Amino acid sequence: MSKELIRASQFRKAELLGSDDVFVLTDEQKKDLQDLYGGVVSKFKPGGLISGKVISVQPEGVLIDINFKSEGLVPLYEFSEFELKKLVAGSDVEVILDELETADGSVALSYEKAKALKAWDAIMKLHKDGKPVEGIVTHKVKGGLSVDIGIPAFLPGSQVDTQRVMDFDQFVGQTITAHIIKVNQKRGNVIISRRKFLNEQKSEVRKKVLDVLQVGQIIQGIVKNITNYGVFIDIGGVDGLLHITDMTWGRISHPSELVKIGDNISVKVLSFDKNNEKISLGLKQLESNPWESMRSEVQVGAKITGVISSITDYGLFIEVDKGVEGLVHISEISWTDRISDLHKFYKVGDNIEVVVVSLDKENRRMSLSVKQLEKNPWDAIEEQFPVGTKIKGKISNITDFGIFVQLAPGIDGLVHISDLSWTEHVEHPADRYKKGDEVEAVVIAVNKQSKKISLGVKQLSQNPWEDIEKQYPLGSLVEGEVSKITNFGAFIKLPSGIEGLVHISELSGQNVEKVEDVIKVGQKANFKVIKVNQEDHKLGLSLKTEEAQSEKKEARPTKKVQLLEKPAAPRKEKREEQQPQQQPQASNSSSKGKSQLQLALEKHAASKKGE
Repeated sequence: MSKELIRASQFRKAELLGSDDVFVLTDEQKKDLQDLYGGVVSKFKPGGLISGKVISVQPEGVLIDINFKSEGLVPLYEFSEFELKKLVAGSDVEVILDELETADGSVALSYEKAKALKAWDAIMKLHKDGKPVEGIVTHKVKGGLSVDIGIPAFLPGSQVDTQRVMDFDQFVGQTITAHIIKVNQKRGNVIISRRKFLNEQKSEVRKKVLDVLQVGQIIQGIVKNITNYGVFIDIGGVDGLLHITDMTWGRISHPSELVKIGDNISVKVLSFDKNNEKISLGLKQLESNPWESMRSEVQVGAKITGVISSITDYGLFIEVDKGVEGLVHISEISWTDRISDLHKFYKVGDNIEVVVVSLDKENRRMSLSVKQLEKNPWDAIEEQFPVGTKIKGKISNITDFGIFVQLAPGIDGLVHISDLSWTEHVEHPADRYKKGDEVEAVVIAVNKQSKKISLGVKQLSQNPWEDIEKQYPLGSLVEGEVSKITNFGAFIKLPSGIEGLVHISELSGQNVEKVEDVIKVGQKANFKVIKVNQEDHKLGLSLKTEEAQSEKKEARPTKKVQLLEKPAAPRKEKREEQQPQQQPQASNSSSKGKSQLQLALEKHAASKKGE
């Protein structure tokens, strides 16, 4: 017998009629009625969780029939945007009974409280069991996403995916699965992680894939990431590396030339380490090795034609057959020309003739040459420019160490700075020459192995240093002009063109702080030769005393006397003999403390008195 709710109005109608025949209940019915009322009373209590059906969605709220004396209204704000879209008339929904009767006589219901009550029970259980939870991403918040799992849960940005996510908006409205990582029921806080769930899923998939993976197996994969050294391929939850060298038999500069992210490609398993989950994949291995089947005419020493496939700073890559490339190194472009930028002379796609210099099929390497199409002009360079040959040429380049002179197209000789002059000290060649000037020089050395020709300008004239010891004997006095001053002394140009050096310590018997304090550029004076080195081309001079000038003047009468006594003695020898006789006078103890000038004046006065 089914139990029906007998409305109170029926009882009131029966009492008014006063007839037992109108509405009579059996004992069993009365018992059922009492049980039913007892159940209704216990069911419809404030705070209780009850089920109902959606009657309609109205602007002021959702009208729900809970099978009570009147329907209840749940405010719209208690439903999310996504929940409202799913609500239709007849939909089942669970609510909390807030009040049995409000001021307007309706029943007060709460969907939000019912959802939170159920959610917390489920959340606590799932968290305890370590099981994932499903929810809808409602909106983006600071630092992450808000997810409706019955109650609002926080999904941190770092936990959204296994990789860094730049755009969180793409997840709004999606149903996601995540692990509960932190719960605080007192504060109503729940933190979830989608990343943890995805890693667990991948781990399971990885295990299944690795269990069936075999070397040599051809499988499908999706390009997941592209780097400079290769491509990472997703082969069913496991990432394998397709190295750039295994992408094609030819040559590419970057993997992006062949594939892009998202491409579905077939690859071959080359090797894999199950323990470390490292998988090496190959793409070129799906095709036969073109190096093993290249045309027969490609041999060492053969002249062949190819197409320029790439231009780099160090050379040209030439495709001589499909999938087969060789390199023309920049040093193999020309015998003579110094080429720094190949793009000025060649472009990709040009046909070019080359010579095969070397071929290594096993390692897929081929060296090619352009310059070897012609004879090496350096082979006959020694016959063309023998040592001692005088040449004329234009200056092609000037450096701090010398000048380059063009001898023939593409062939230059170097005049080193030390070979510019026997006598003059050259600071920089640009001080005397400029590019394009025609100069005359002598070939002083030829090295065809290193492709170097040494030239000399000073060798056009006789070396004045050959008789330097005779020309400027030690102790002799010479007249010179100050040509240059340095912090360590002064360079003196002598009449022969040779430059000597007066060290700062040889300028005066007293301490000299600055060279300019004693002598100036352009000043002429008499200097004493104190050092001669023919091999190193060095001549040391001294201006320590003012005696140099006075000695030169006083030496004349003495020379006459000596000439009479020793007519065969050379003039230079007489000067050398006089000097030792005069030096002791300058170093006399009585002259102690006197200046060099005072000594010279006293000496001159004494000679006049003697006359």
